[in-house]
Amino acid sequence: MAKLELAFYEQDDVVKVSRALLGKLLVTEIDGVRTSGRIVETEAYAGVTDKASHAYNNRRTNRTEIIYAPGGVAYVYLCYGIHHLFNVVTHGRDVPHAVLVRALEPVEGLEQMLLRTGKTKVDYTLTAGPGSLTKALGITTGHTGQSLLGNTVWIEDAPALPARQIAVGTRVGVAYAMEDAYRPYRFWVKDNKWVSRGKGLVRK
Repeated sequence: MAKLELAFYEQDDVVKVSRALLGKLLVTEIDGVRTSGRIVETEAYAGVTDKASHAYNNRRTNRTEIIYAPGGVAYVYLCYGIHHLFNVVTHGRDVPHAVLVRALEPVEGLEQMLLRTGKTKVDYTLTAGPGSLTKALGITTGHTGQSLLGNTVWIEDAPALPARQIAVGTRVGVAYAMEDAYRPYRFWVKDNKWVSRGKGLVRK
């Protein structure tokens, strides 16, 4: 399939983009080795108005400045000093929208993925979870700012999934965002075994 075009990333509705990324193929080619996985879980982050976003209240730091770039680049940040988390920057310049890719169904380069992760067999732990999938695909914070139209990290198109195959819920690990933690901004492919085991907040 062809790479997603710039217009896809420039859309102004980050929630729509997050949902539309389901089923697309995230690809890396590092040291001549291609690895890829089908995107099966995502989360939208709506910038300055979203308390869960790194850019909430127009926060700009050396780490977050890349989210303010025009859509179509990677934002990879370190979580807990260990996990490299891959995000797709969307919208236009100075509108810091991003989509976190939370889980992949592995497609190509399984042997290389096992080597990178130190695993001996392919199971859901290989790419279910945002820290796991980046390790398997070789994505690190060094890829922040990379164009998703380039030849190192990119996303290939695939047919849109029908609504009946998509589940919607709250994001994982953002309780600090208070009311915004309940936004229905997480999307995943129903009954897919590669979806992460993370749970969002539910109102009591």
